[in-house]
Amino acid sequence: MLTLDTPALLLAPMDGVTDASMRALQGEQGAFTLAVSEFLRVSAEPLSRKVFRRDIPELNTDCRTTTGLPVQIQLLGGNPERMALSAQTAHALGANSIDLNFGCPAATVNRHDGGASLLQYPQRIREIVAAVRGALPQHVAVSAKLRLGWDDINSIHENAAMAAEGGASWITIHARTKKQGYAPPVYWKPIGQVREALNIPVVANGDIWTLDDFKRCRQETGCLHYMLGRGALANPSLSHQVAGQLGLPHRTMDWDWLTLFRGLVKHAQASGRTLLRLKQWGKMASTFGDFPYFQAVKLSTSVDEFLENMV
Repeated sequence: MLTLDTPALLLAPMDGVTDASMRALQGEQGAFTLAVSEFLRVSAEPLSRKVFRRDIPELNTDCRTTTGLPVQIQLLGGNPERMALSAQTAHALGANSIDLNFGCPAATVNRHDGGASLLQYPQRIREIVAAVRGALPQHVAVSAKLRLGWDDINSIHENAAMAAEGGASWITIHARTKKQGYAPPVYWKPIGQVREALNIPVVANGDIWTLDDFKRCRQETGCLHYMLGRGALANPSLSHQVAGQLGLPHRTMDWDWLTLFRGLVKHAQASGRTLLRLKQWGKMASTFGDFPYFQAVKLSTSVDEFLENMV
């Protein structure tokens, strides 16, 4: 789905934030090329069809949101066979692209042989990527999401090479180590070094909050492919600005917070988690952006009350 010579802008998988309703809203906004799902954890057993259907409703619409944005399914786990079987199930249900999470820094995930814990074992990254790649038809893309390392930014060179050797179609690199979590600073330069070393697309990710951040990241990495997460939700104009810089189709965005939050409610439909999602987004946009309503809405007890408190 990603190619070396064609720019792309990806919506980051943020657990508990970029669910199906947010993916649909971002598809409606029209700046992103691809959305990556929240991770599905593969633990003691391969994932069932029921889990995929519950968490990835886009499987019912050709792996696109109802607003047309392609969705890639992300899997997290440390067992190659179970990861491969889960990927096969996803493909049987309609998935046409699988991403493998080697970047999640959450302690609960890392204690159970998942996410960034695999960064300590480069050969295991190759084995997991190769197992998933070998279990799927060649037209189904398999990518890998990495951090720079567990505690050393230079680990990315071996880990990225192992992912590529395993058959990754592309890799996404978050410009921090696991030990950093989301603390500054970010190190974009190693991403550019990996891009120069590998003959596959490399997606730059991490701390792109403003258009100036994007320009600095592009200067340091030379990448054509980028992933936005918190920055795109804190500043809803950012994805459109970046898309414009990349020469991607996008709309001139005239937005306000109330319209966007109403849009999320529309796409969430009857989800029991809608109020929680609104508050999560509001807190993020207040902490990192200019959302002015969080103090007014944070104690809301219903969706209607939340929206009324923004007027």
